[in-house]
Amino acid sequence: MNTPGHVLAREPADAADPRRYRLSIVEPDPLQSDARARGVEERRLLAQAQGGDLGAFEELVRIHAQRLHGVLRGLCANPHDAEEVAQEAFLRAWRAIGRFDGRSQFFTWLYRIGVNEARRRADREGARLRAVPLGEPPYEEPADLSEAPEPRAERRERRLALECAVRALPIEQRAALVLRDIEGLSTREAAEVLGLSEPAFKSRLHRARMSVREALRDGEMEEGGA
Repeated sequence: MNTPGHVLAREPADAADPRRYRLSIVEPDPLQSDARARGVEERRLLAQAQGGDLGAFEELVRIHAQRLHGVLRGLCANPHDAEEVAQEAFLRAWRAIGRFDGRSQFFTWLYRIGVNEARRRADREGARLRAVPLGEPPYEEPADLSEAPEPRAERRERRLALECAVRALPIEQRAALVLRDIEGLSTREAAEVLGLSEPAFKSRLHRARMSVREALRDGEMEEGGA
């Protein structure tokens, strides 16, 4: 009988005769075990939420709120707008939770709602978003006094230039870049969020990356010619 948390695996007992096996105990991967446990817990909460349990839905929101807010910070004009869009996304998700069919992961479905709400807001406002830092904390970190001020200033300038280049993108391209390159979703996950096939998503992401590179190169040329 297997002991709790362990599985039995078959290993070749004789290299000359690979058909002969012996049994050995294999320790489970703790990371995979944790991921499995989280998946089981999320499915439990989802089932309860679909049955009308608001507390279970609020727990699902707690699990995903920080990452969703990070995505929306990259798509909205400022942190206040990102917070409003997140709240609207959660409200829409609660109203539609009974229609979630499980064909995608819950976080993919939730992110899609959030991204669509950010698109609607951008369309309403006709906004060309301000260059506010992506994911930067609301306070200035203390300067590293062991570092010379010139490299620190240059690094900050490069970061601001990158943020401006990203925020100048059309929102469809910006969403692809934020999901894949800033938030670290896989290509499959990001494509699902945006409702695209993987080839279409890769094409959109490539255009976004090329536009950012061109903007940064143009900015460096302008500085060099100044």
